[in-house]
Amino acid sequence: MKFYVVLICAVLGFKNANALKHLKANVAPAPVYVTGTVTDDQGEILPGVNVRLKGTNSTTQTNSDGTFKFSIPELKGTLVFSYTGFATKEVAITAATVYRVKLVKDLKVLEEIVVIGYGTSTKRDLTGAVSQVSMEDLQKAPVASLEDALAGRVAGVQVTASDGQPGAPMQISIRGNNSITQSNSPLYVIDGFPIEDPTNNIINPAEVESIDILKDASATAIYGARGANGVIIITTKKGKIGDPTISYQNYFGFQQNLKQQELLSPYEFVKYQLEFNSTVYTPIYLKDGRDLEYYRGVQGINWQDKIFRTAPMQNHFLSINGGTDKTRYSISGSVLNQDGIIVNSGFNRYQGRVILDQTINPKLKVGINLNYSSTKTYGTIATEQNGSATASLMYSVWGYRPITGDGLTDEQLVDQPFDPDVNPTAEYRINPAISTRNEYNPSFVNAILANGYAEYKFMKYFTFRASGGVTKRDTRKEIFNNSNTRSGNPLSSSNGINGSVINYDVNNYLNENTLNFKRNINKVHNINALAGFTLQQISSFSSGFAATQVPNESLGISGIEEGIPSRVYSTSSKSALMSFLTRLNYSYKSRYLFTASFRADGSSKFATGNKWAYFPSGSFAWVMSDESFMKKIKPVSSAKIRASYGLTGNNRVTDFAYLSSYQIISNSGYNFNNGPLNGSIPNLLGNKNLKWETTAQADIGVDVSLFKNRISVTADYYDKRTYDLLINSSLAPSQGFLNGVRNIGKVGNKGFEFTLNTINVKNKNFSWNSSFNISFNRNKVLELTEEDPSILSRINWGNFNNAYPYIAIPGRPIGQFYGYVWDGVYQYSDFNQLANGSYVLKDNVPNNGQSRATVQPGFIKYKDINGDGQVNGYDQTIIGDPNPIHTGGFSNNFNYKGFDLNIFLQWSYGGELLNANRIEFEGGENRNSLNMFASYANRWTPENQTNELYKVYGQGPLVYSSRTIEDGSYLRLKTVSLGYSLNPSLLKKIKIKNFRVYASGQNLLTWTNYSGLDPEVSTYASALTPGFDWSAYPKARTIIFGINLTL
Repeated sequence: MKFYVVLICAVLGFKNANALKHLKANVAPAPVYVTGTVTDDQGEILPGVNVRLKGTNSTTQTNSDGTFKFSIPELKGTLVFSYTGFATKEVAITAATVYRVKLVKDLKVLEEIVVIGYGTSTKRDLTGAVSQVSMEDLQKAPVASLEDALAGRVAGVQVTASDGQPGAPMQISIRGNNSITQSNSPLYVIDGFPIEDPTNNIINPAEVESIDILKDASATAIYGARGANGVIIITTKKGKIGDPTISYQNYFGFQQNLKQQELLSPYEFVKYQLEFNSTVYTPIYLKDGRDLEYYRGVQGINWQDKIFRTAPMQNHFLSINGGTDKTRYSISGSVLNQDGIIVNSGFNRYQGRVILDQTINPKLKVGINLNYSSTKTYGTIATEQNGSATASLMYSVWGYRPITGDGLTDEQLVDQPFDPDVNPTAEYRINPAISTRNEYNPSFVNAILANGYAEYKFMKYFTFRASGGVTKRDTRKEIFNNSNTRSGNPLSSSNGINGSVINYDVNNYLNENTLNFKRNINKVHNINALAGFTLQQISSFSSGFAATQVPNESLGISGIEEGIPSRVYSTSSKSALMSFLTRLNYSYKSRYLFTASFRADGSSKFATGNKWAYFPSGSFAWVMSDESFMKKIKPVSSAKIRASYGLTGNNRVTDFAYLSSYQIISNSGYNFNNGPLNGSIPNLLGNKNLKWETTAQADIGVDVSLFKNRISVTADYYDKRTYDLLINSSLAPSQGFLNGVRNIGKVGNKGFEFTLNTINVKNKNFSWNSSFNISFNRNKVLELTEEDPSILSRINWGNFNNAYPYIAIPGRPIGQFYGYVWDGVYQYSDFNQLANGSYVLKDNVPNNGQSRATVQPGFIKYKDINGDGQVNGYDQTIIGDPNPIHTGGFSNNFNYKGFDLNIFLQWSYGGELLNANRIEFEGGENRNSLNMFASYANRWTPENQTNELYKVYGQGPLVYSSRTIEDGSYLRLKTVSLGYSLNPSLLKKIKIKNFRVYASGQNLLTWTNYSGLDPEVSTYASALTPGFDWSAYPKARTIIFGINLTL
């Protein structure tokens, strides 16, 4: 019995043991937790770092304090740490459960992402010509606007300033001018919002995260009708995961005039006046025992010193940003105050921005972006655009006489508003120092840029994005000229004290909807497809009131309603654009890359039948370096060839150009029923056949990196043809109008761009890298019409309103200088002397446009081009080219321990300028008591028979000639910045992340042969009238000192 009991117990025990063993085999081991902290190589915490167990889908992220806690099955395997902008790091799991991980910044990754139209790409995957701006270099320039800082930094991008006035707009052209009479400005896309005419200085440079410039048709065709002139995509800084980061930037400094124009000394001025009219000026200057030699010891008045000043400049910028994995935010504000180097001028900007991105769930993300700016630009208008040369500021400054007469002392002349020796009803020459201080001419601009989006991911590969926004810009221009100003004094031709107020409001509404499909198949086929629909509407309204003979000047602009109204007007306009777009990116093994895009645009600016236009493009890129035969070439790190072709458009014509317009005549009319009745007359002939300007562009480029990416080269050759140009051309007399807008003509641009980036030295304590770019563009008019075989253009300037200094003609560039070829000065050898002592031109010597009897020794001389023995309009020819042969920039960055030094050079070579200042101030017009440039002291006289400058009264007819066409080439030391960043280990103890102090200079030195104040000028800038220099506001040399502080 006992035996059976023992046997049963043994069997049951065996079964229980097996059951227990089986149970243990099916129970997973308890999880193991590893923790740690992730920082950068400076010890700063990194929130949001992705932590993954290699070979699995198990992941986590670091918290806002840079720590993580990760559950793993066992203490085996590898942890992979990845974070945008840093090199991925793998850490083997050991018996330890706490890890301290440092990630190193990957400069290649930081520069890899490129913003393109309606999306992003990597540099490797780009098939088009897209340039990125180095924001680190750009933000070291002490300038108020992004446009100014861009000059010379990107191949193919030319930046032109009309002059140096603070807040003045800049003109940017990408790969040359496509249009003759319409806008050549690029499209700006600010945080996804396309703007054709952005408010200057709407964005603070410190706010910008990246600037990407789309140049070829493959990149710009996605913007269709607005992409022909290139696209500048500006992305502002957004919040990042982590504790709040507070940044404060401040700089202060001063600006100085680069150069003063050399004028006649008191001795030379009196000598000139005696030659001008000895009868009038001998009793004024040669009296009380004073002779001409007396004036060699007279210092005289420097009127340039009276209006130029050392001008202060300061900027404050404060931002707070941060976030979690769900919410990211950025809030910032800035204040800029910049006085101008001319008294009573300057620029102020107040700007604020809020950006919020919220992840609702893994599929839905929303965000808003609000930007507000308020600017004030004020100061005298240096270059008047109303056609009066004498109303421009520098005319008064340079021309005002340097010494007194009629018993006045120097102090009395400085304090007296009017020169008693000048008739103010004939010109605007009154005391420039008093006038400048009394002129009230501010322009106020308030701009709001607001947009929001919602992004939804579904079905794994699809993302739908809907966005909408509005840009609202309100501009108010006020002008008040009191009795002590050039335009408001009681003796001026402006009917005394006067003023005006102009309001201009623009509202731009946008809705964009896109669907994106993105999938990688077997790590071989990469597909990224985009389809979208957009709507945009722009409305504008302007109104104005002007009055003369204002009775109470003490009220200023507030009292102009008491004057006599001289103009009251209002206008409104509206346009709309509807678009459908699609793009397909495909790559095979990331080696063979294809891009195709198509956009259809419908615009209200054109009549039925021409409202819609279609813009396709295609491109291909081959990553050669991935081929086996290239891998044998060790110095080559990467190499890619690109080719593209596509169509883009330009619809920047007035909103109702296809319709005829009528003008209401308010100051005359007809009598009906014993009362006057105003009527209207047609003033513009409509054209319902108007359509888009279209640009076809082909591009081929290469991207090569050598020696482990220490040297990188990008080169592009392009060929652009723009046809169906929108031109205001001549019409047949039978149509009853002289001119009308038509689609005629073609323009071409061919060019080559080259960019070289090098890492020259890089070690633990010292690094040196360089960036060099150069651009060549050849612009050519390809075709005009039989009615208009050429286009002559004039400048509404002084007494030269009937002269045409520019021509556009097939086979030559747009806007070349046109006029007479200067041939020196007539000498005695050109004349026969008669018995009475008078001189008559020899028969074989042509005249200069004046009658042969009028021409005398010392008069200006022009070439008889057609050889008919006389100089007239048939002898005008091309006398210069304002288009540079090449432009570029060269930047060097040096870093030694905590010190950083940036040196940037910018140049333009081969372009010419028309120095109209020399026409006026080298004896060009006969005005009493008007001072001249110092160069005119070397004019022709019987004792000084020079061949350079004509005698007094020897200027000949009022025409343009090659005499004042000058080489505008220059090399400029554009920016130098020296800074020092304190050691992070020291700052960490006081909870400061970064502290940098620096000094920076802008426009420090310029090497040029140009005789004017500055070669970087174009006071009447347009495609047809470039390179004209008259009374420009001078550029300033800027020196600032600043700090950057991050908490």
